[in-house]
Amino acid sequence: QVHVVESGGGLVQAGGSLRLSCSASGRTFRSAVMGWFRQAPGKEREFVAAIMYSDSTTYYADSAKGRFTISRVNAKNLVYLQMNSLKPEDTAVYYCALGWRAPMTSSNYDYWGQGTQVTVSS
Repeated sequence: QVHVVESGGGLVQAGGSLRLSCSASGRTFRSAVMGWFRQAPGKEREFVAAIMYSDSTTYYADSAKGRFTISRVNAKNLVYLQMNSLKPEDTAVYYCALGWRAPMTSSNYDYWGQGTQVTVSS
C-alpha cells in the first residue's frame, strides 16, 4: 500500500515564503516522479512542479518558474516545494502525487496525498 502525505501549508502574506513537504512510502521509487499540483476554488487542478527520483530532473509550470523550487531527499522518499515571493493567486489546495509516467499531467499520477491549504493574503 502506497501512502503519500503532504505537510507545510498555512497562511502567509504576499511576498512571503512557505515550504511544503511530501513523503511517500510503500514501494521503491527509483523510476518514479513526484509532482505538485494545486487547485483553487472554482478552478481545475493544475500542474506546479515535478521531480524525477532517478536523476532529479525538474519540471515547472510557467507560474512557478523563478519562484518555486522542488527538491528531493531520496533516502527518505521526501520531496520539498520551496515557494518564495508568494502571490494571492497562489492560494489553493496543494496536492502531492506519485507516478511513473509523463510528469506534467495529473491523470498520469497513481497516488495522491490529501492536500494542504496554502493561503496568501494581500
